[in-house]
Amino acid sequence: MPGGRLTQQERQQIALGLADDLAYAEIARRLDRPTSTVTREVMRNGGPAAYRAELAHRATERRAHRRRQPAPRGSQAPEQAHGRDAEAVRAYEETFTTLFTAQGLPTMTSRVLASLYTTDAGSLTASELVQRLDVSPASISKAITFLESQGLIRRERDERRRERYVVDDDVMYQSTIAGARANALLAETARQGVSVLGPGTPAATRLENIARYVDFIAESIARAADQAREILHTKPAPPSDTTT
Repeated sequence: MPGGRLTQQERQQIALGLADDLAYAEIARRLDRPTSTVTREVMRNGGPAAYRAELAHRATERRAHRRRQPAPRGSQAPEQAHGRDAEAVRAYEETFTTLFTAQGLPTMTSRVLASLYTTDAGSLTASELVQRLDVSPASISKAITFLESQGLIRRERDERRRERYVVDDDVMYQSTIAGARANALLAETARQGVSVLGPGTPAATRLENIARYVDFIAESIARAADQAREILHTKPAPPSDTTT
């Protein structure tokens, strides 16, 4: 039934469609569902490579059960600004978290990063993250340490001398450049193996080709980041009021 909750049978059909390398749009068409429903379902439950129908169904039941339970005093979700739907924001953060997890970030680290990305200020304190995610300060500290080591966030102090964790426009640029540098280091390391393994040998040739390929990718990423940096500081044009 389009618009209703996905059934276990539909989730099994989604899993079969993913196994057959079908596009989300084609899976949605076969289920008579919006493509966004299928995309959200898959990304919320491990991504296309890790999606399992039974696990996804149980996870959805657990989320529904938590929503039905009255929230403990003091742990209510913060009031949303700009008239946002709190449940829609929560679901979107889960989708973002799943995406980060599928890309290799630990779950708690993904939750922290998603929270930072979806705040208007683009920054939160440790205590705000603890309250927002309902986890221990130690969990937040570990996640922050990892994110900072990867160049995905930065620290600053506000007017009250509190340490804040920030994901601003420059952090995104610096993170991209850090990735390019990591690729350049991989190329350099690969080239060191050429002399060790003997120039002209199959292994050395493989490493030299890897180095040339990664060099090209790293240089392209750095050049594109420099060219596109101003996009991060440009406000989108307001939606047109023109009606047809």
